[in-house]
Amino acid sequence: MTDNHSPSDYSRRKMWGEKPYHSLDYEMKTRFGEKVYKIALAGGMTCPNRDGTLDTRGCIFCSGNGSGDFAAPRSTSVTEQINQGIVGLMARKHTGQKFIAYFQSFTNTYAPVSYLAPLYEEALAHPAVAMLSIATRPDCLPDEVLDLLEKCNQKKPLIVELGLQSIHETTADYIRRGYPLKVYDTAVKSLKSRGLEVVTHVIAGLPFERKEDFLNTVSYVGQSGSDGIKLQLLHVLKDTDLAEEYEAGVFQTLTKEEYLNWISEAISILPEHMVIHRLTGDGPSELLVSPEWSRKKRDVLNSLHRKLKEEHIWQGCRLYRPGQ
Repeated sequence: MTDNHSPSDYSRRKMWGEKPYHSLDYEMKTRFGEKVYKIALAGGMTCPNRDGTLDTRGCIFCSGNGSGDFAAPRSTSVTEQINQGIVGLMARKHTGQKFIAYFQSFTNTYAPVSYLAPLYEEALAHPAVAMLSIATRPDCLPDEVLDLLEKCNQKKPLIVELGLQSIHETTADYIRRGYPLKVYDTAVKSLKSRGLEVVTHVIAGLPFERKEDFLNTVSYVGQSGSDGIKLQLLHVLKDTDLAEEYEAGVFQTLTKEEYLNWISEAISILPEHMVIHRLTGDGPSELLVSPEWSRKKRDVLNSLHRKLKEEHIWQGCRLYRPGQ
């Protein structure tokens, strides 16, 4: 993808620090004055796709940890998990004093309020936690849970992350998502009406989806009212139904070049206000089946940044604006 924007145009539109897009890193530094890292937590919840409510197998790509492969064991308390996470981060990175408590494993609103409230409140009470992030499904937000989330948001900022993956119903059926698109729309509206911040997860490279299908999903999310987006590369992990399909030759994963092309185009059509929380992803090394090139996350990001610069692409540069 190329365009006729001049380097001066590109430089003039670099509004988000050193990157031509509205990154989570930039957003957190703007809000809190320092780099803020996430600490992945396990709250001990399950999922309606696993407990028999909808299915028992989970989504086709889901590992046994419910996308919480980097979270601490649930056998430790929330406070202990946060403390261990801080120690681990400080051993590897130059951190500040503020962190995001991220309930990541499985569906983190899928439990009675009497179970959820103590977990959320314990995380919010930790002095190093500046923000709470809760990953869940759009179909697991009953009114009483929304009330709880709204209450928590009054204490410290709270983000609700919704797993959408794709707007296409045939894909949703294939990956066993378990709810129609209108449920996502309702969830976003309900969360926003209560003043809650929303981030939407989408996946690039889902089986049988073309670039146009992925970009349609990205465009939809950009106009949905969601405040942020996670652009996740499809990872095939061991011991998943997706791995069986991949090994049987049912589909192929994206090449690095394809992925860079898809993501750069996605960035170009996202509204400038939308925070991009992720541009790739790193599946656990011991579980990753494909794509092998994704193991080098830093190389992938460097290649993407180089492509954006060389092709003069910034967030929203190809977003249609009426009257322009």
